[in-house]
Amino acid sequence: MEKSFVPLVSVIFAAYNESIQTKTLLESIKNQTYSNIESIIVVDKKTTDDTYEIAKKNSNIAFIGGVERSENRNLAVQKASGKYILLLDADMVLTKDVVQECVDVVNKDLEIKTITIPEKSIGVSFWAKCKAFERNFYYLEENSNIEAARFFEKKAFDKVGGYDINITGPEDWDLPERINKIYPKKFKIKAHIIHNEGNVSLIKLMKKKHYYAKLAHVYLEKNNIPTISAKTVYFLRPVFYQHWQLWLKTPIISLGTIFMLTMEFIAGGVGFIQGLIKKEFNL
Repeated sequence: MEKSFVPLVSVIFAAYNESIQTKTLLESIKNQTYSNIESIIVVDKKTTDDTYEIAKKNSNIAFIGGVERSENRNLAVQKASGKYILLLDADMVLTKDVVQECVDVVNKDLEIKTITIPEKSIGVSFWAKCKAFERNFYYLEENSNIEAARFFEKKAFDKVGGYDINITGPEDWDLPERINKIYPKKFKIKAHIIHNEGNVSLIKLMKKKHYYAKLAHVYLEKNNIPTISAKTVYFLRPVFYQHWQLWLKTPIISLGTIFMLTMEFIAGGVGFIQGLIKKEFNL
């Protein structure tokens, strides 16, 4: 492959007290079949473990950022030298061909500015297994509207102003949707990301959904998305019904997943209402 077809890719992620995950993700970046990569890590300033020391030792660029993910990601992209950027979370691991497949796609079609990389979850707890079961439906969907793009042309990222720092959670949807309004062509590769849910509890999943939902109204209003839609209500997502046979194969996990999604929906609904009240009364 000639040098002109080997663009630099900046792989970026933010980390908070995730030393083990940071090391594992960095190893998966180094093991990519595509070699022209730089790794950039922004560490949450409230981190108290040795995440920063590990990041500094094992990456091209590591620095201390703020406390909000969107702002930290934008800061990291500013430091990136790559033509393309791949934005991840610290609890992810790349399978070996992810970057190569993304580069192959954009080399063949320069009109593609966003690429979705499917995710498969792993974990040791019952609820991690339920989350993995849920994500498997999105993995099977060829053009998933739930999985957000993570690979972008840097110029396109900069053109839309990067992540909206007023959104936490739905920013993963908001950014590619804004890019796709200008550059409609998009793609989903075959190689996947492994998302390590670890020993996650139902309470932790609910707290996460509650926190993210507090600013969901900003995302919905900005993108003219109805409050009740497949984006906000799990049980309105067609993919769950298109692959209905999967629910019959593992009855216990299926029932657990339905209960988990119900509890996440309730937690998210409470957070959403709290966000609206805060906005209405300017709290």
